[in-house]
Amino acid sequence: MMVREVVVTGVGAVTPLGVGARTLHERWTSGASGITGGEAPCAEFDPLDTLTRKEARRADRFTQLAVAAAAEAVADAGWDGELPYAPDRVGCIIGTGIGGLGTFESNHEELLGRGPGAVSPLSVPLMMGNAGAGTLAMRHGLLGPCFGVVSACAAGANAIGAAARTIQAGDADAVLTGGSEAVLTPLARASFAALDAVSRTGESRPFDARRDGFVMGEGAGALVLEEAQAAQARGARILGWVRGYGATCDAHHLTAPDPRGAGAARAILAALADAGIEAGDLVYVNAHGTSTPLNDRSETLALKTALGDDAYAVPVSSTKSAIGHLLGAAGAVEAIATLLALRDRVAPPTLGWAEEDEGLDLDYVPDSARPLALADGERVLGLSNSFGFGGHNAALVLETV
Repeated sequence: MMVREVVVTGVGAVTPLGVGARTLHERWTSGASGITGGEAPCAEFDPLDTLTRKEARRADRFTQLAVAAAAEAVADAGWDGELPYAPDRVGCIIGTGIGGLGTFESNHEELLGRGPGAVSPLSVPLMMGNAGAGTLAMRHGLLGPCFGVVSACAAGANAIGAAARTIQAGDADAVLTGGSEAVLTPLARASFAALDAVSRTGESRPFDARRDGFVMGEGAGALVLEEAQAAQARGARILGWVRGYGATCDAHHLTAPDPRGAGAARAILAALADAGIEAGDLVYVNAHGTSTPLNDRSETLALKTALGDDAYAVPVSSTKSAIGHLLGAAGAVEAIATLLALRDRVAPPTLGWAEEDEGLDLDYVPDSARPLALADGERVLGLSNSFGFGGHNAALVLETV
């Protein structure tokens, strides 16, 4: 059977560093941070740049962010205005951790304060987790497989993996995929604080000895994936390949990772095997790197387990040091950041890292970005990790030319 390779032909992002995938890459690489006042909002995002006022009212903020990121990705892929494939051969798979929480909270307040008649008839459609996928499918006329992925902070990466599998199985020739999240809301803030999950200092410093929790952020990342031969036949510009995908479960605890990193290591090994590569073939790792005491330690152990001695030789950095934790959008945004870092042959920095913690002794790229060390003819392969509440683990192997 012919292997259907999966390529990336377009990317788009809205993040605390600004609007645009290249903006994310360039500002993070330069050492900029989108964290302000202990949170990471998308301060430069205006939904009316992409949506009409009526459309904006009929979309929760997480869907608004997804629409903007997808619009950039579709235009970047050269799809703007016309699909290059039959509509029923194009799918849409979008991940989120929580979905329309802002809609839920505002309408619950209306229910308590003014009664059932004050609740919007659009409440359920706006807050459901698949609203992003459904809205994008309608907006772009996508008639292929369409669904949402809800796996907490692994959702964006799981969505990309599911999209790649859909193309490989022959169920679609292209998929618009990614993740979106917008839960800078009172309930989410209070809930994460009650869990002692968020940073009390408002600092995101992954793998640093002083780390004390993640910084809440919001945003969206979108990618256009296509079957390689079909993309080449239409003359598409290829940004990179989705070479491998691995997904596992810790089955350990609803919020805490397996302290040994065993499930995460299995996901990484599965992604490497799916890509047909060895640990030493990786030139960069974009870590999940949440800045929580438990995650950063378990992820470091997972990398050591999966990569062996090669874990010490590959640069490992965390996008969350610059944009906070985007929850269900994180995996998609970080996959884009990984792809663009590989394209430019650079390892972006882990901002805020200054004090080594015992056992956390990998190359976390402190202070500033640095060029990737590549031998002549070496493949440009990177790993992007995403782990979520519920024990969900996802790993992606990406490659650029």
